[in-house]
Amino acid sequence: MSSTLIHHALQGRRSAVTSLLGLSAAAALGSADTAQASSATTHKRSSNRRNSSPPLDFANPIDNLYAFGKIWGGYEQPVLGGFHGLMYLRMPGKRLVPVFGFTGTGCILARHDPAGFLQIKSRETGYFTDLRSGEILEYWDNPLTGERCEVYHFYNELIAGKLTTEIPQFAYGKAGDAPTKMNDGTVFPDASGKYPFRLPFTSYGDDLMLQWDYAHEYTNPVTPEGWPSYSTGPRITPSEHFVLYASRQELEDRSLPTVRMRSGFSRLSECWPWMRMGKHEQRGLTLFGRPEDVIRYFDRALQLVRSTPELDTSTMAVSGKARALIALNKRADAEKLFQETLARARLRNRRGLAASILTELGEATNQAGERTRAIEFYEEAVTLAGANEL
Repeated sequence: MSSTLIHHALQGRRSAVTSLLGLSAAAALGSADTAQASSATTHKRSSNRRNSSPPLDFANPIDNLYAFGKIWGGYEQPVLGGFHGLMYLRMPGKRLVPVFGFTGTGCILARHDPAGFLQIKSRETGYFTDLRSGEILEYWDNPLTGERCEVYHFYNELIAGKLTTEIPQFAYGKAGDAPTKMNDGTVFPDASGKYPFRLPFTSYGDDLMLQWDYAHEYTNPVTPEGWPSYSTGPRITPSEHFVLYASRQELEDRSLPTVRMRSGFSRLSECWPWMRMGKHEQRGLTLFGRPEDVIRYFDRALQLVRSTPELDTSTMAVSGKARALIALNKRADAEKLFQETLARARLRNRRGLAASILTELGEATNQAGERTRAIEFYEEAVTLAGANEL
């Protein structure tokens, strides 16, 4: 059985678990050990160009915002990236236990307002993979409980936010939960008590390094009362830690909309809900994620999707790949992928999959301005969903 995530998923325990606890601000802006590339940086390198732009002052929150948006994403056009690594279980007094890999893609676009604002929007896919083969997991055998668990991957369809010249705070959980301050420990208040947006940049010649962190604590949306097998407890504490690398010369060249970025990334959290640790005596174990050391571009990040035959029956995998093709101005290839998947779904009488693909087609054609075709796709999706009681 393929793990799928359908737009406007059915409400209930299953859909709540698919939200995957802890996918908070990091998922909103992407994941890390990414390698990103765009036509601007692939074909318009600044290493041999004379940069007439003024140098950036990282102590100035407006310049700091500009630098962050350009490194993490890019301006003028979407920037595509990929990531992958390993996740470990940490048990007190024992060595770390590798449990599965992770891989995924991100698409990020930023817009900088010199008056002091940075707008970012992104989409992201993430998959959990087998340690030995690297194949995307449909099921995973929990070594502590002995239980075979269905794996839920994630697809963050569209997350947008606006940053100002003050360090943001992220509010999650319920009313009364303390918000999370970005880079707590490396940003500090000024005389007025405000926290200016001054993320820590360090230069080593042309090599520029940015440290970016956040550590959450909030009420677990996957409650022990509602999902006793999936919940790790009443509160969760996910944290993510990035080190981003870029060329200072490229960053300060304002004729370039983005830079080539490499990143290292670590994540600490409770276990994912789908690991079904809720009833285990060690349900509070720490799950630790780290990146692998290879720089990946977007095509390599999608290699696993392309080389896994069964993924053409996964709505999430197909839509993730199609959206990437659209971002690369390959809309015809994206529609071909959708239509081929739709044809297979119809041939196999998989109405749920067909309805999901038709919904994706509707959205893609609507974004292309083809409203009439979009309505036709949506109407057919509704008909199939109703017939299948989705």
